[in-house]
Amino acid sequence: MLNKGLPEKDLFLFFAQKKGEDLDHDYILSSMCTPPHPVAVRAHCMFIETNLGDPGLFLGTASLEKLLIERLGTLFHHPTAGGYATSGGTESNIQALRLAKEQKKEIPAPNVVVPESAHFSFKKACDILSLEMRTVPLDSTLKMDAAKAAEIVDKNTICLVGVAGTTEYGLIDPISELAAIASERDIFFHVDAAFGGMVIPFLDHTIPFDFSLPGVTSIAVDPHKMGMGTIPCGCLLTRQPDMLTSLNIDTPYLSVKQEYTLAGTRPGAPVAGALAVLDYLGVEGMQAVVAGCMKNTWRLVDGMETYGIPRAVTPDLNVATFICKDVPDRWKVSWTRRGHLRIVCMPHVHRDRIEAFLEDIGELYA
Repeated sequence: MLNKGLPEKDLFLFFAQKKGEDLDHDYILSSMCTPPHPVAVRAHCMFIETNLGDPGLFLGTASLEKLLIERLGTLFHHPTAGGYATSGGTESNIQALRLAKEQKKEIPAPNVVVPESAHFSFKKACDILSLEMRTVPLDSTLKMDAAKAAEIVDKNTICLVGVAGTTEYGLIDPISELAAIASERDIFFHVDAAFGGMVIPFLDHTIPFDFSLPGVTSIAVDPHKMGMGTIPCGCLLTRQPDMLTSLNIDTPYLSVKQEYTLAGTRPGAPVAGALAVLDYLGVEGMQAVVAGCMKNTWRLVDGMETYGIPRAVTPDLNVATFICKDVPDRWKVSWTRRGHLRIVCMPHVHRDRIEAFLEDIGELYA
């Protein structure tokens, strides 16, 4: 720490220099996050000092969190769902497994069954909670094989996990089939819809993945991804409104005397930002955003295949993957574990960005 503080001008010149070292979003094609919507930024700034870890001090902000959960619950066909705002999918997934373990405390050697495509947060969660993680292979379409999942589940399985919008390929596991397995065997079924949860409800066709399926117990969704909220804002929703209270611990010196959240200090600003976007755009506005992203995804797929670069798999959502060895240096892309080029067509990846990328890659492959 400096002995003497810097003048404000010098401080922010330094910050501006460092900000300039960040990548320009115009060339970021690999991220599942996007610059926040202006209304999210405005709402975030209004609530910048709020702490939902001590909600009795910030009653208005706490009421916004309840509204956010209600909005998402309604979107997921269960307006009375329980839940709270997390820091993102990792925290939501950890908490879901904590809930599953709490419900089956009598099982001495619990295991969790996840798809091969599961987010790496499940490895963290299982390590933290001392759970065996059993991985189900993918089928020929790179989705979780439900039949094999049914074989792997046993009497010690406390949670089955399906993904609605895989991180690498933008695919939706057979959630209906998995929900039926979970329901039949009385297993906690968690749907990781961190990405897809803010896409699937706004598609022009219906894909069941949420509480409309009786077997779904909990859902993770990240408004800071396709919801265009400020970072960090995820949410964990539960079918039973009071399910999370099983995780309560005493917090005697706070304005509430028990809490079930994982984090202590929890920023209220991103919650306000997430709600602002949902209420500002509404269903019709979100449908337009998602339609634009999907249109750009298919333009990218068509353009790449024109150059003889085939898709690795046909995506369900706005994530495109290709059998491709190289891309021009200025573009920030990513590669899947199977070696496929991966591009996420987020709201900032406009049509002109797709055309610029195709023009550049055409010089390599045309």
